[in-house]
Amino acid sequence: MPAGLRLTWSRLCAGLLTALVVGGCSSTDTIEQPAELPEVVEQVELDEVWERSIGDGHDEQLLQLAPLVTPDAIYAASADGELLALAPDTGKTLWQQSLDLSIMSGVGGDRRQLYLVTADAELLALSIETGELLWQAELPNEVLASPASNGAVVVAQTIDGKVLAFGAEDGERRWQYDGVVPVLTLRAAAAPLVGADMTLVSFANGRLFALDSESGQPLWQYTVGEPEGRTELERLVDVTAQPLILESAALITGYQGQLALVDLRSGQEIWSRKSSSLHSAMIGQGNIFVSQANGDILAYDGASRDVIWTQDRLSWRQTTQPQVIGDYLLVGDFEGYIHALSLADGSLQGQLEFDDEGLRVPMQRLGDRVLVYGNSGKLALLELNARD
Repeated sequence: MPAGLRLTWSRLCAGLLTALVVGGCSSTDTIEQPAELPEVVEQVELDEVWERSIGDGHDEQLLQLAPLVTPDAIYAASADGELLALAPDTGKTLWQQSLDLSIMSGVGGDRRQLYLVTADAELLALSIETGELLWQAELPNEVLASPASNGAVVVAQTIDGKVLAFGAEDGERRWQYDGVVPVLTLRAAAAPLVGADMTLVSFANGRLFALDSESGQPLWQYTVGEPEGRTELERLVDVTAQPLILESAALITGYQGQLALVDLRSGQEIWSRKSSSLHSAMIGQGNIFVSQANGDILAYDGASRDVIWTQDRLSWRQTTQPQVIGDYLLVGDFEGYIHALSLADGSLQGQLEFDDEGLRVPMQRLGDRVLVYGNSGKLALLELNARD
């Protein structure tokens, strides 16, 4: 690699999404510089439907403060404890709470309650109607991913691999499962997926586990990635993305692991392809789209699983999870730009500078529009239109 494209890992340890949770940094490890912002002949544009500001946003922390979207409201929180319920169509405030607490996780919820985790490792349950605090429970360690609930239990996963379930009604601990976590991990985590009977949790050792939602007993496990290489950095195989559920199967991705489809009943692999991603895959027009860890966007044929196109003009720009809107694929990057790619061939068709503090949280689709939450606290509903 040319010297001009090298940056020592020690210069990047404090600032990247993939900052290390535990362990030191090696001065010999390198990473490429981000590609320059590509020039795009815009065929489409992203127009703002409404915009709101949510407190201090991520407050310059490496957080994943994903909003919770329901048919009736959008619930969004900031690192400094602002919690808002907004009307999806207009962005109008339905209610607002200032919690006077530092928040570490995105918003989880069920039909009755919302769930957040504080910087002091406390799980909070709040009324979905008013944001009033209903109960709180202590957690043994920091939590980065949103808690999740099936209405009976709420599940949170700590950075040291403990999965804890609490009664949604009373906050009493129901069960705990202790996963195995390597010494060195990425500072990112997947939120649990909590179903009526089964809870899916992902670990930094490259494993996807299915646990019984009532008892916490393991039902099966699947190896997304096996550690390889001599250094701890080379052996990172964190699974930091939620599986995408496709009827009776789960589509899972992992860092330095693979893209795989797994049977939900047995945990048996249906198919797999080598891949390295920090984000969930996306499905559109029968194909599979993955934002790779190096920033490249790959499209796989849904039938053959062969790569049908690669977009490499966003390399090392820390691209977000992709989102499909119509005939286009949207991804954000670390400088806060949103890029619109053609689903057919991956060509860049549009670009919007959204938040100069960057984008980290996955964009969420609301009908034919997309909800975007920037690191600064800017929350907006956008729609994609042909350029005049």
